[in-house]
Amino acid sequence: MELNSSIFVAGHRGLVGSALMRGLAAKGFGNLVTRTRSEVDLTDSAAVDRFFAAERPEYAFVAAAKVGGILANNNYPAEFIRENLAIEANIIHAAWRHGVKRMLFLGSSCIYPKMAPQPIRETSFLTGPLEPTNRAYAIAKIAGIEMCWSYNRQYGTQFLAAMPTNLYGPGDNYHPDNSHVIPALIGKFHAAKTGGHSKVTVWGTGTPRREFLHSDDMAEACMHLMSLPDARFGPLLGSDEVATGAFQPPIVNIGSGTDQTIAELAALIARIVGYSGTIELDRSKPDGTPRKLLDVSRLNESGWRPRIGLEDGLRLTYQDFLQVRGSR
Repeated sequence: MELNSSIFVAGHRGLVGSALMRGLAAKGFGNLVTRTRSEVDLTDSAAVDRFFAAERPEYAFVAAAKVGGILANNNYPAEFIRENLAIEANIIHAAWRHGVKRMLFLGSSCIYPKMAPQPIRETSFLTGPLEPTNRAYAIAKIAGIEMCWSYNRQYGTQFLAAMPTNLYGPGDNYHPDNSHVIPALIGKFHAAKTGGHSKVTVWGTGTPRREFLHSDDMAEACMHLMSLPDARFGPLLGSDEVATGAFQPPIVNIGSGTDQTIAELAALIARIVGYSGTIELDRSKPDGTPRKLLDVSRLNESGWRPRIGLEDGLRLTYQDFLQVRGSR
């Protein structure tokens, strides 16, 4: 990507998209194209096609999606699969029709089987049953990966899919019911501290292991991938399995390469927030996948590694939470 390249960031107001906007601007990319939902409804195929026809972006980061934590995914599976299928199908097709040079489709580590061997390699894709609580969202993302793969095979596009681990950082959703685990725990412990409560309840047994990555690190990894020279970018785009017999999906995992238990995470967030009460585990609630640690050797071999440690990242995120709360 050149500094004057036209770059479309879909979902620029979300956790992922806002991190991409910060990162691209910091590196001097000045021709960033964005649209709010009121300006272009990405679930409307005609509206998306008109937008691409008018703007003709050279590059695209697809961070737009309906997202949520385990409760939201479990309660609203129809919305998660319907909206995400529509968004990705419209953008990927329009990107091909209107000559986008490279596109990075942002997925999620939940696309991998629930019991995938750890750490999870990209070739674990499509090898087993998914975690049922977020299966609808995962299948939508799997369809987006397969769509990138199919367009690469049939039309010679350069559409790559990035699978981030669990993300956190500025601009996260702190809703008490519909957020991911880190913002949910920050909200819970902050409310307990300020309300003088002596106990905070955390869902599940506390034993599942999770990997986390700060959103700014994720953005750096995405920009690194999109800026690779053709000779290094091309091999990441997947093989034509029918012709080669090799199962190589166009996926690159993005993560930190380390994980911790939910109980350890909760204790760390409690300390950062300044909560000194009891942490109680509600074992009647679902744990989700026992472990999700990504094999990030493919990304590391391309020359990228994260720079923000978990504790430092959580401190920054708590400051963001306080600013968001203070603005209300």
